[in-house]
This record gives sequence, structure tokens and C-alpha cells, in this order.
Amino acid sequence: MKRRKFIKSAIFASGALTIPFAGRSTEAGKSASAISATEIIFKKSIMWGTIGMEGSILDKCKAVKAAGYDGVEPNSHLNRAEMLDAINSTGLRASSVCCSTHWQKPLSSPDLNIRKEGIDGIRTALEDAKTYGTDTVLVVPGTVNQDVPYDECWERSTECLKKLLPIAQKLNVRIGIENVWNNFLLSPMEACRYIDQFNSPQIGFYFDCGNILVYGLPEQWIRILGKRILRIHVKEFSRSKADAEGRWKGFNVALTEGEVNWTEVMSESRKSYRGQWFTTEQGNSKTQDELSDLCRRLDNILKM
Repeated sequence: MKRRKFIKSAIFASGALTIPFAGRSTEAGKSASAISATEIIFKKSIMWGTIGMEGSILDKCKAVKAAGYDGVEPNSHLNRAEMLDAINSTGLRASSVCCSTHWQKPLSSPDLNIRKEGIDGIRTALEDAKTYGTDTVLVVPGTVNQDVPYDECWERSTECLKKLLPIAQKLNVRIGIENVWNNFLLSPMEACRYIDQFNSPQIGFYFDCGNILVYGLPEQWIRILGKRILRIHVKEFSRSKADAEGRWKGFNVALTEGEVNWTEVMSESRKSYRGQWFTTEQGNSKTQDELSDLCRRLDNILKM
């Protein structure tokens, strides 16, 4: 190893180099590491697909704002002009964009045409994010099943994402790979390896606290993924309910009333997460009261 490279590696390994937390407000002259946990200001957002109220995009954004949220995570492929007008007129911000095509058009598909459609769908999501003024898009990279072996899911999705990176770089929007029940990226070390192979700041991880509980502990994943985490989804899960009634029933529990250890999640987030947004993906809020109650529960979590 050359001397210069060795010294650089030693600095990083020893922790002598402090990297500021991007995206967080700091006082003049203070590094992010010098800011106490109580000074970190997180922002609250809600995933568009969980807003169950009737009405237009503007109606829903007004309700979200009234509930106390700072932002919203729109689905991709909505009416851009209408969404942009709604967030601007209500004072909300787009925290990120959720790609709406990745399940139907997975990057892991054996069908080349479907993979191309999947790439096009993510491209649209990246363009949506740029339009709305946010820098992150949620993407499910693929699914492992009887027709798609694990290694092929890895290889195909990697190839497709590499094609999207130049577009993401041009738009200055990042791709956040989410942990979902797709039988893929089942350990935090493997998730790190998947992200690191791209060697690009345009791709990272979109971590979901509730999804992980069937095969891991969210606080451990947050610590291990560290700076790779671009956004965090706040979602509850109950293992005991899932064991008794079926796995999907584990989500049928109110936020803070399941088995996610939110105290530990927030403790690790304050140490490791360099983002600002926490986005609820919880239930199906159909009334203003339900939206407001969910936001209050998120408030309580962020204070832990």
C-alpha cells in the first residue's frame, strides 16, 4: 500500500476525521459532532399511499399540513403540476418520492423489456423528485422467488441501477434502496455490500423500521448501515400478533403500540443517521383526527 493511501486509511480507521452530518442545521463554528442530541431537529413526513382520505391532491396536502406534518412523500407518476402547486400552496415540502412502478416492473425480472420499463419508471420518479425539490427516491430493487434466484436478482438489479446512476447524478437526486419483504438483502452487512459496490453518492439505503422486525432489529441495522441511510420510514410491527394471526397481521397495530424499540431506534439514529426526515408509513389515515393522532405519535418518537 502506498504511504499516502496508508495514512489516509489510518485516519479513517482511528476516527480522527470528523464528517459533518449533511442536511442538519448547525450553529456557526460548530461541527455536527459537537451538537447535542437535543439540538438535532428532525422533520416529519407521511407516505402518500397511507393517506386514506378522499379528495384532491390539494385537499390531502391541506389535511397533512393541518395534522402537523412538515412534508409528504409523493408517489411517482402523479400529476406533477398539481402536486407541485399543492406542496407550495400549503407550505409542505416533498421529503422524498416513492417509485410507484418497482413492484410491477422489477429490475430483477428475467424479461428484458420489463427491466427496461422498470428503469423508465425509476427515471420518471427521479424527475418527479427533481421537480418537487427533494433529493431522494425510494426504490425496491427486485424480488427473489422461484423464477428469480437470489444471485440473478443481485446481478440484474445491479446492472439496471448502474444505468440509472448517470441520470441520478445529472438530476442530483439519490436512489434509496428499501428493505421490504422481497427475500433480498436479508442482513445489514449484505445491504452495506450491495450499496458499496456502486461506489457512488447517488445510491444509498431507505430504511424501514417495521419491515425489518421479522428478521432483525432496526437499531442494529441503523448502526451498521450508518451514513448509507438516506431516509427512514417509521412503521410499527408486532411479532406476537404476527405469530398468532399471520405475518401480515403484525402491521395491524398503532404506532408506538407494537414491538419496535423506538427509544433505541432514536438513540442510534442520532448517532448514525445523517438525514433529517422521518416518514410515517403507518395504517390508512381516513380522517383528520387519524392523521393528527399519527403525527402526535411520531412527535413522541422523535422526542425519545
